[in-house]
Amino acid sequence: MRENGPVTSATRQPETPASAVPPRLIATDLDGTLLRDDKSVSPRTVAALAAAEEAGVEVFFVTGRPARWMDVVSDHVHGHGLAICGNGAAVVDLHGGPGAHRFVKVRELARENALDAVRLVREAAPGTVYAIELTYGFYQEQAYPKLHMEIPDSLATAEKLLAPDAPGADEPVLKILAFHPELDPDVFLNLARLALGDRANVTRSSPSALLEISGPGVSKASTLALCCAERGIAPEEVVAFGDMPNDVEMLTWAGRSYAMGNAHPDVLAAASGRTVDNNEDGVAVVIERMLAERR
Repeated sequence: MRENGPVTSATRQPETPASAVPPRLIATDLDGTLLRDDKSVSPRTVAALAAAEEAGVEVFFVTGRPARWMDVVSDHVHGHGLAICGNGAAVVDLHGGPGAHRFVKVRELARENALDAVRLVREAAPGTVYAIELTYGFYQEQAYPKLHMEIPDSLATAEKLLAPDAPGADEPVLKILAFHPELDPDVFLNLARLALGDRANVTRSSPSALLEISGPGVSKASTLALCCAERGIAPEEVVAFGDMPNDVEMLTWAGRSYAMGNAHPDVLAAASGRTVDNNEDGVAVVIERMLAERR
């Protein structure tokens, strides 16, 4: 199912003090947050996630990763087994395991918006190169660096990759990846946001100058808000974790939110609390304390 409607509640702050409301859902980023730097999920974290689900608290993985990269946590899905991928562009059922994920909801970037984004960001930051993330395909320009451990399905200019007769033209575009070889990552992010305005949502999760461009209003926060609304879960009942700018809106929306010890300064400013870094199992530390408080 494709969706790209507005979500007006995705940035509001809860009116009820979050500490007074029992949590019903945990929303956690993966890289730099739930995962250690070696991309593993520690035994302590596995146990904490399982304990949360057993206590009736749903766990949502909310990540910039595409569905095909979710094998790192596919063995640790409990209950519903849903994940929000591509910074909110897709809700994916992980129960099928690696290579058999089912798209439950898709919030695509219209190809005309994508073409506008390619042109405007390149004008604002000459030297920008692109990759295109579809539901099942990954395409890139020749000069796009090998930032991902995969072989692209096709090489061409972004304009050709987004053309009506391009490979994968029948698939929704989930996001564009824009890389600049020289600019500071935050400078590049600000340039792109100014250039695009409300034509698309722009964020970043990489330490390099790599931007992620999604449909207007599409973010981790807005898609999480949709999923929570479907379950009758209020923002006050959500606990969120993150470390990079693509987590800021989600951390602002959730009733309780935690920046990792290794978090970007914008994340530290947005979150209502802090925990230790990802290599010290910061998510598990909070979950353990939260569950102990419920007893």
